[in-house]
Amino acid sequence: MSNNREKVMRPVGVALLIGVVAGVVGSLVLANGWAPPPVQAAKTTLRTEVRPGELDDYYGFFSGGHSGEVRVLGLPSMRVFKRIPVFNIDSGSGWGITNESRAMLGDTYVGDTHHVHGSYTDGTYNGKYLWVNDKANNRVARIRVDLLEVDTILPIPHTQGSHGIFPQRAPHTEWVILNSEFRAPLKNDGRGDPVDASTYTGVHTIIDAEKMEIIAQVMVPTNLDLAATDYSGRYSFATSYNSEGGATISEMLAKDRDYLVVFDWDRIKEALASGKFNVVDGIKMLDGGLDSGLTLYIPVPKNPHGVNVSPDGKYAIASGKVSPTASVISIEKLADAFDGKIEPKDTIVAEPEIGLGPLHTTYDGRGNAYTSLFIDSQVVKWNIQKAIDIYGNTKPGDTAVVDRLDVHYQIGHTMASMAETKEADGNFLVALNKISKDRFLNVGPIKPENDQLVDISNEKMVLVKDEPAYIEPHDCIIVRRDIIEPIVKHRPRMDEHPLAVTESGIERDGKKVTVRVTASAPVYGLQRVEVNEGDEVTFIVTNNDEIPDLAHGFAISNYNINFAVGPFQTKSVTFTADKPGMHWIYCTNFCHALHLEMRMRLIVKAKA
Repeated sequence: MSNNREKVMRPVGVALLIGVVAGVVGSLVLANGWAPPPVQAAKTTLRTEVRPGELDDYYGFFSGGHSGEVRVLGLPSMRVFKRIPVFNIDSGSGWGITNESRAMLGDTYVGDTHHVHGSYTDGTYNGKYLWVNDKANNRVARIRVDLLEVDTILPIPHTQGSHGIFPQRAPHTEWVILNSEFRAPLKNDGRGDPVDASTYTGVHTIIDAEKMEIIAQVMVPTNLDLAATDYSGRYSFATSYNSEGGATISEMLAKDRDYLVVFDWDRIKEALASGKFNVVDGIKMLDGGLDSGLTLYIPVPKNPHGVNVSPDGKYAIASGKVSPTASVISIEKLADAFDGKIEPKDTIVAEPEIGLGPLHTTYDGRGNAYTSLFIDSQVVKWNIQKAIDIYGNTKPGDTAVVDRLDVHYQIGHTMASMAETKEADGNFLVALNKISKDRFLNVGPIKPENDQLVDISNEKMVLVKDEPAYIEPHDCIIVRRDIIEPIVKHRPRMDEHPLAVTESGIERDGKKVTVRVTASAPVYGLQRVEVNEGDEVTFIVTNNDEIPDLAHGFAISNYNINFAVGPFQTKSVTFTADKPGMHWIYCTNFCHALHLEMRMRLIVKAKA
């Protein structure tokens, strides 16, 4: 197997890239011509219909791609319950409009969220935090699960294309790691020779999960793609490509192999404690090169993408986009490889042939892996132990593949229920497909994507549901309801915000005006506010209603201000009163039979 793959690796590197394009273009013919008849969902033994008044069994946390948000879905219904604004503007919550959100976002109001992951205790979700990356602007956001709202956004220096992110799984989440996919100059200030790609570096960033501060960054000579951590709290993993150090696609395809890079946290902590680092822009920088001792470079097929750790903690599985194989790495053997007792390649214990364009792998907790095949538009189910048993001694007819399921079309990520924990339950899998084509009504040039729900509870996979997805839900995790639902609050404590308002009033300090307003259905605590043209005005609004679901809104006519305030929440906004006249302030969330009457007036007196 290994020798055969070596012979085809270089042509496959180009041929499969061409195949990706050909597969997409070829399948688009269906959109403009004949389309197959609708596919009827097969029967399943799992509950897939959620009737009125019933609750879903799982929370799905999906990245929002170009929208910059995170979406909360219920499974198996696939209903979208909430869109958490993260790196974007959203008047429905006021995110990006209030002072609180502006303090985190700065002046950057677009993002590209790719991977959402939750905090852990002893290898399973604890329901405290979610983290999500912004690949476009190199930031990490943390979401409080109890409110499902962002509480911190951390800029990540020295990186471009901040992509793979993963929290520590055991004993609990102290570190979160983040990969920079695009190599770039470390001091990227336009000086020196920014065209010289040999000066670029990739970066593996280590973040303090509680403080949301950067602990250190590990520099590597390659692009770092997807990320994972083990179940012992010792290792993190990064698929890497462009071992050539190139800057163009042809330069990046010159070699036959790339690497899975393993970072040894014990060695990193020792290096930090002994001062073996340089400080750049206030960040501790560690050398993670091939001979650094902090990292292990395991040769794998060209251009690997996904890396996922099995629920039993034994294996990390990496998939190379341009090889029809997956590489199974024994985590138990990593220590010997770091100590030089075995070669890095000797940590590979299986390389099953599974199909064209393998990207990401998920698990059912019963010893089976499920890998997305982008070019084949399939999910392939294969047995890990069988792959190990036949490795190096494959006989005709031997295969680790158990089942295949066609999905529609060009699948990217895939995720099974609880599969990123030691409690993988093997019930459902979601296929996140990049192209839907003939599956839904035509809505113009930019089509919805297609998330498909799959029953994996039996030997054969069963497709049970299609759901259109607004572009682009890159990845997701699926978490049992009992972990999340008891933690999510109906309202915060009112005193969580230092400016919470219990009594309405107006204060003036020169040209600065502070207006404190209570909101209790169906009235604001003030009926009229008078300011002068040119004043800097700050409204602080607190919702004093205790009833769950009773949110109030706050919009000022013609002032580009509109936000919602949940029960016991406080939000503020500062603006310049530069439009003389009378402006209605009104509640934008239907809150009462007299909701339409819940208004107040802002009077801006013109300059003399």
